[in-house]
Amino acid sequence: MKKIFVLPFILACIIMLSSCVAKRKYVGAMRNADNLRTQNLALNDKISYLNDSISHMGDRIANLQSNIGSLEGIYRSTNKELNMSKDEIAAQGKRLMQLQALIDQQHKNTEALRKKVVDALTSFNTNELTITVKNGKVYVSMQESLLFSSGSAVVNPKGKEALAKVAEVMNANPDINLNVEGHTDPVPIHNKMYDDNWSLSVARAVSITHVLVDNYGVIPARIIASGRSQYDPVAENESAGGRALNRRTEIILEPKLNELMDVIYGNKTVGMK
Repeated sequence: MKKIFVLPFILACIIMLSSCVAKRKYVGAMRNADNLRTQNLALNDKISYLNDSISHMGDRIANLQSNIGSLEGIYRSTNKELNMSKDEIAAQGKRLMQLQALIDQQHKNTEALRKKVVDALTSFNTNELTITVKNGKVYVSMQESLLFSSGSAVVNPKGKEALAKVAEVMNANPDINLNVEGHTDPVPIHNKMYDDNWSLSVARAVSITHVLVDNYGVIPARIIASGRSQYDPVAENESAGGRALNRRTEIILEPKLNELMDVIYGNKTVGMK
């Protein structure tokens, strides 16, 4: 009888033990499933983050490519401008060389003209006239005593001799122009012929111009006659000697600057050696 009761008890224990083992496995499986779901969610979040990062990186790459294209355009434009600047600098350098060559030649021409005038007027004293170069022009300053009587605009014979020499230089050098300027001292004039020193200075310049044109054949279009009265002195007027120096007529020989002006204003280029 004891054996009959022991067997059912053992079977019951086995069944209960099996049931406990199955339940533990089930619970473990459920936990594993929960862990896997959690890991899956985490992986999905990470994948989503990585996709967003990839998309962002794609945008940045597109922006960089766009910027590279812009930079390439800027580089090409800047390089083109730089090449243009180099060409312009080279052209300016060549133009400056041309101008310098013309200026040097102009200085030589002016000095040669000065020498011709000096040689032509060598028989006259320095107290009668002086010859100087100023601003690229040759100035022949003739004193009143050489050309005129006091208060008169009639050229005397010795003055005509000097003007004949100037006319020879003018006629032999058609590439120069002439400006005749009359000058006086500030002492008021007392003369029925002229109202003031302005009138006298202009009349003297016109009188000399007529001698050069009418007597010695200088082309009128090459001459300008003007009077400056007492307003451009070369000496102080406090002394008789200073006033005498201011009573003068300046004959200004000016080489034509057509070629130089053409280069300055871009109308012409000059070949360089």
